[in-house]
Amino acid sequence: MTPTRIPAVAAEVIAVQPGPPLVGTVRVDGSKNAALPLLAAAAALRRPVRLGNLPGNTDVETMLALLQHVGWHVAQPVGEPECAVLLPTDGQRTSADLGDAARIRASYYLVPALLALYGEARLPWPGGCPIGARGMDLHFKAYQAFGDKVAVDETGYRVKAAASRSGTVSLVLPFRSRGATVAAVLRAVTTERPLRLGQPNLSPEVLSVLEGLRSVGWEARAGERVLALSPPPAASDETVVWEVPGDKIEAGTLACAVAATGGTARIEGVRGTDLTPLVTVLRSLGFPADTETDALSVDAAGARHTGRPLRAIATLAPGGLDADFEPPLMSLALGLPGTHLFADDINPGRHSNLLPQLARLGAETEEISPTECRLTGPQRLTGAGVEATDIRTGSALVVAGLTARGVTTLGGLDQLRRGHADLPGKLRALGADICEVAP
Repeated sequence: MTPTRIPAVAAEVIAVQPGPPLVGTVRVDGSKNAALPLLAAAAALRRPVRLGNLPGNTDVETMLALLQHVGWHVAQPVGEPECAVLLPTDGQRTSADLGDAARIRASYYLVPALLALYGEARLPWPGGCPIGARGMDLHFKAYQAFGDKVAVDETGYRVKAAASRSGTVSLVLPFRSRGATVAAVLRAVTTERPLRLGQPNLSPEVLSVLEGLRSVGWEARAGERVLALSPPPAASDETVVWEVPGDKIEAGTLACAVAATGGTARIEGVRGTDLTPLVTVLRSLGFPADTETDALSVDAAGARHTGRPLRAIATLAPGGLDADFEPPLMSLALGLPGTHLFADDINPGRHSNLLPQLARLGAETEEISPTECRLTGPQRLTGAGVEATDIRTGSALVVAGLTARGVTTLGGLDQLRRGHADLPGKLRALGADICEVAP
């Protein structure tokens, strides 16, 4: 796939400065966090899958390249840059070297498909955003529940498929891990065994995988306590058509940017239900926000600030605030009266990335613990050079730069583009004074 970003020469930095309130209509890309497990699910099915609304960010490009590298056939229909067709592989791996898997965290989603095809999976430790220790112990626990054997060393891990087994697999997760939930679901698919998973993750990204499996005959029931999965009565080789849902995090970032500038905008291409926790927060702060089936509207021009403190507590609980919403909300809160609290126990290193960068803009925050902080607003920020040390830190700094006096320059665009094909272009479409500066 070809990213939709504009410049022919790779930009060195993004330059952003305050301008008029953001106004207009914009459409978000497909969700990176949903596309990656859906691609792995397509590989696990071992049948043709046509996946639409794929975003053009570099993490998705890397996943597609990995699939081709290990033998899957990936085709892009002519004139449809946001679509890919995955065809079953003949099992002839071209090389055992999967070094590029270390570039993204989601490479671990490929393990079930590799086990089904080759009997084992050898992968380097996953990369992705450097936001604290995010172990794979629960993933390994899921594979071991299916009888698979796991070995690890300093370079990576190996999973060896169990001999053929039957019967229902039962497993209870100690916490609602999205990665471990997807691992268990996809391993059930490749072994064609029923699964009962206790305390599952029920994020929209997981539910998208379950929706896809239901479309091919799997019976999937997902409740807060148990996720139950049963295979279809008969296999089929017909082409499956799936669609990646719109990026709720990109939509939320744009909504925070609109709110921070006092603008009015309609953000299309995202399921309104995926944004309910964020909308609840925005309304509590006095920002009129509404969702439709496939859109979010924010009317910050009519905001009546409540003066209520913001409590942005990231959680894995069903219907809770996604941790990736917390960074742009922090940038928004810097301009609002009150003392605001932020907590993210899920990604323990994210605050250590974001807070020093906000400090370069003059933000004053109090670090209560490595995963909790608070700040009192409103604060006046001043443009400076900052760095996107991870995807969400980068997007949050763009939001902050829209209200900082003077010019803010953002480096580390390789991180930002892992999750957003063209976030500056979307903001520019709403009237933001933002550009990409080539070397």
